[in-house]
Amino acid sequence: VRNIRRKMVSTITDDISKSDLKGVVAKLLPDAIAKDIEKACQGIYPLHDVYIRKVKVLKKPRFELSKLLELHGDGAGKSSEGGEAGQKVDRPEGYEPPVQESV
Repeated sequence: VRNIRRKMVSTITDDISKSDLKGVVAKLLPDAIAKDIEKACQGIYPLHDVYIRKVKVLKKPRFELSKLLELHGDGAGKSSEGGEAGQKVDRPEGYEPPVQESV
């Protein structure tokens, strides 16, 4: 049991320390880490139905404004191809769109 737990802890810490928060969530959702644990412990004891039940954040990731802006598309690396976003459209005063027969 101790060897299995040691393998589990080492597998989880290796996987999580190499990736960022978004990558960790992407690995946790399809149970990719649980499958890695299952494969690593096969030599000790054949495990089946390995699931990760709880996740606790021990360290808060550093806040980086540039990464936040990059994720939301406002970063300097992205260029707007369509010109200015949100240009005003000229319409005559009192314009009503035509009524459609069916939707």
